[in-house]
Amino acid sequence: MSSAPAGLLASLRGFAASAVGLLRTRLDLFRLELREEAARLLGLLLWGLAAVLLAVVGVVFVAVFLTVLFWDDHRLWALGLFALLFVGSAGLSIAMVLRLARRGSGMFAASLAELRRDETALKPVAATDAET
Repeated sequence: MSSAPAGLLASLRGFAASAVGLLRTRLDLFRLELREEAARLLGLLLWGLAAVLLAVVGVVFVAVFLTVLFWDDHRLWALGLFALLFVGSAGLSIAMVLRLARRGSGMFAASLAELRRDETALKPVAATDAET
């Protein structure tokens, strides 16, 4: 009679050890995905900033060049056109940022998928144990 509770206790300890191991594995996957996402976002930010800076400098030089080129005949039209172009581009950029911000990211998708798989794998076991 005393071996039954000891066997149950050993079984519970084994189950707890398995659960802790499973949780540790899932947390390691979560940590890895977090690091990968942080590195991706940092690279995206740095390359994006470099692209924006270089594009702004290039566009300003083109605007100045064309304004000086048309200085004698159509300087007001050239300045107005470039002002409209810059303001329109800023509006388009704001719209794109808002669209991307609303879309979200697939961050931690693998961790969530693994947890869903674990959940579905454990549900039939719980239903079978309840019936016996």
